[in-house]
Amino acid sequence: MNRRERRSDPWYEGLITALAVGGFLIIFAVVFGLTPGVPQKFGEFFSDLTAQTYPVGNGTLLLPAPAHPAQHIEVYNAVFNFALAMALLQAAILALRVWAHSRIGKVAETVGNMVFWAGAATVTNVFLLAGTLTGWFTFWAILIILAGVSLITQFVIRIVAHRIHR
Repeated sequence: MNRRERRSDPWYEGLITALAVGGFLIIFAVVFGLTPGVPQKFGEFFSDLTAQTYPVGNGTLLLPAPAHPAQHIEVYNAVFNFALAMALLQAAILALRVWAHSRIGKVAETVGNMVFWAGAATVTNVFLLAGTLTGWFTFWAILIILAGVSLITQFVIRIVAHRIHR
């Protein structure tokens, strides 16, 4: 078995997936479990959620939002740290997938994940950490947009790779 065949072996894919899952668990535990006061701050945050009116066209919608968004900066910082760490983990996973000559679908998925988490970190930093109700609603709207951008990124990578390898 030559080096390229060995590196594209599914055994490597299993190791990369294990690293991704393990990395997620470590990041989650460090950010939300080991950071002092964060579990209590999340409890306070969820207790503060209420139905807030949001203008839509000629009417309004009732959407969940914190009654006092500026009082939850520690929670938003934890979300930012989590998203940033996930983006960095995805970058490491991407490097491993390229090194292991993973299938293009796996590479595209990892790039899409990296786009989402890097965008989520940026949006958290810009809008959630502003501590305003407008920032809260903008954060969620852009997060939905980022999910779409992530999927489109995966699609574009697959199409480009397909055209290159024809």
